[in-house]
Amino acid sequence: MNAKLLAAHLTGAEYGKEVSKEHAAAARANGLVIVYGASDDLMEFEGAIQDELGAYEGTTAYLTPTGLLQNDCENEECPHFEKMKEKASTIEALWASEGDYSWTFKTDIPHETFEITEDGEPYCRGIVFALKDVPA
Repeated sequence: MNAKLLAAHLTGAEYGKEVSKEHAAAARANGLVIVYGASDDLMEFEGAIQDELGAYEGTTAYLTPTGLLQNDCENEECPHFEKMKEKASTIEALWASEGDYSWTFKTDIPHETFEITEDGEPYCRGIVFALKDVPA
């Protein structure tokens, strides 16, 4: 399975049932990452990355080819972490910034998009990408 095929399978998913166990397992097995928004404050990662970030009114995730960049310092303003962030790829979670969507995402990582709906209306335009495509 590739990102395009997985995104096609995810398109039309209903909020609250975004990613089935089968799709998450297929993503994990194929090194794919699914990113979508939940509620008004979460950026969700499924597949090759299993995590979530607080994203109230938006946030930026920093990635490397091995996954989410982690701050191993106890200080949020750690200069070593700041240097690592400068070299990392980013995914920006955007809250209510495009059309009728609550969540959209902006990144330079090659990706495919899919739509999550809520009561038949657009809710989120998520993304799917291959972890190996994240620039080093």
